[in-house]
Amino acid sequence: MKYVFTTLLMLFASLAWAAPERSKADSLVILFGNKTRLVIHSNDKAGIRQLSNYDINKIIRDMGMKLDSAKAGETFVVIDENRVQRYLQDTVLVVTQRDGEVQVTIKESEGRRYDSSDNNHESDWSSRNKNRRRKNDNWDIGADGGGIGLNTLVEKSANPNYPKESYQLRPLGSRYISLALSQMPTIARSQHVAFKLFYGLEVSWNNYMFQNDVIAQKNPNGVIFADAGRDLKKSKLTVCSVNLPVVPRLSFYNNNGRKVGHLGFGGYVGYRVDSYTKIKETDSNKERQHSDFHLNDFRYGVIAHIGVARTNFFIKYDLNSMFKTDKGPDVRALSFGIGL
Repeated sequence: MKYVFTTLLMLFASLAWAAPERSKADSLVILFGNKTRLVIHSNDKAGIRQLSNYDINKIIRDMGMKLDSAKAGETFVVIDENRVQRYLQDTVLVVTQRDGEVQVTIKESEGRRYDSSDNNHESDWSSRNKNRRRKNDNWDIGADGGGIGLNTLVEKSANPNYPKESYQLRPLGSRYISLALSQMPTIARSQHVAFKLFYGLEVSWNNYMFQNDVIAQKNPNGVIFADAGRDLKKSKLTVCSVNLPVVPRLSFYNNNGRKVGHLGFGGYVGYRVDSYTKIKETDSNKERQHSDFHLNDFRYGVIAHIGVARTNFFIKYDLNSMFKTDKGPDVRALSFGIGL
């Protein structure tokens, strides 16, 4: 370095320094020969003692690279709550220079990386936020919208022609599967909360596996759950639908920018594209029969997204009846599970 530089390190995360109190504060001055000095200013001696948590070499190296393009005079490096992690002693700092641009790469103990350079005057949080937005603005197959889970039927009103026992389901056999082509742009963002909008195109399969040896059949008066008259290995009714979900979502982040969870509530509309029964005999022979079974072609309902760290859960509830009026039991489909 061909010229004299003066380094002033201010505002360590635990040092709340204020200009009017300079006369009451403590200072640590380190002289290097008679041309260079290091001045550390704090409210009290306790603040200076906390310097042992930091790697001063990293701070000087980061700041020294910036002096190549700085004007003569003082250079200030402000270490606030958002940047303090990069200078802790368990942080690896790598400084590179290419084509006249200085880039500082920080590898923290958790393995997360983020970059900053002389030509970028935004905060580290802003950079991470931009990367998130670019990622979430892309279309993702099966991300967040798709999932696997279980189905059940909720009876809205009793019908003597359709007692619950006639269509009782196996809890673990009635499975839900969906795939989605989805997008989730960020509408608004602060450091700890982001408001996003999830929407997309979803294909879902609701499988209703019957507990008893019954077979769903269509007749002119409505659907019937006829006794098979023999032992069956399994019997189920499957409904395939194309759905359009729209879910406003709030995502929450900690001080390090890591996602801690999300909560969303919205709705969906769908159209039945296929439905069929499938029975499996005790000798493993299978039989499938396609029909509309007096099912409602259109469906609509509400959906909730709940996230804990990187794990996504969903709950879907149809607001309209699964079957046409007086053509089947007055039941609503309820699905829940984990996102892909």
